[in-house]
Amino acid sequence: MNLDLVVLAVLAGAANWGFRALPTLLMRREPHPGGMMARFLAATGPAAIATLVVASVLPQLHPVPRALIPLAAGAAATVLAFLPRRSVAAATLIGATVYGLAFGLLA
Repeated sequence: MNLDLVVLAVLAGAANWGFRALPTLLMRREPHPGGMMARFLAATGPAAIATLVVASVLPQLHPVPRALIPLAAGAAATVLAFLPRRSVAAATLIGATVYGLAFGLLA
């Protein structure tokens, strides 16, 4: 396994954890549901999706660009899964699953 890929996965996982866990921990102190922390927490979903996109694109661009079909399939599945219910968690899981399946089928 490539050490760069492992470092990228750890960094992406740490950023994803930070976007999801830290606002929840900080929101315990805020009594108002519509306050600044609530708005920040609502923005973590798109940030998590962006983190997953970057983590999936960077390994494919270095050293030689490879086919971006798994990325396109995962991104399309994420958007299509998000639209009906507006659930970031479900959209992220479905997009990651489709990306993994497409990557496995093309490997």
